[in-house]
Amino acid sequence: HVQLVESGGGSVQAGGSLRLSCTVSGDPRSARCMAWFRQAPGKKREAVALINSDGSAGYADSVVGRFTISKDSAKNTLYLQMNSLKPEDTAMYSCAARTSRWCGWNSDFPYWGQGTQVTVS
Repeated sequence: HVQLVESGGGSVQAGGSLRLSCTVSGDPRSARCMAWFRQAPGKKREAVALINSDGSAGYADSVVGRFTISKDSAKNTLYLQMNSLKPEDTAMYSCAARTSRWCGWNSDFPYWGQGTQVTVS
């Protein structure tokens, strides 16, 4: 089992940048594949980026070229670098993990953080 804690959210003007962090504690084997999700008020939760155990990554079309997901295994931390932010990026961002080495866009994630709010105006 793992515990996930996000940080780095905040308020930023359109065009600005933020870097989200997700600290992983517990058994790292339970977090081989990780992802960032977001949920805006009144909307369904959506996956925005995922990273597999080999470091390969995938992105939602809405964030390609603007967001970068990365993982520092030595620090047990997952990151989401968000550039060129838009008002439509406003949402609660959560990290998630699964034991499998591979993630798909429809994968189930048993481990979740509490989320960090990102507001773009």
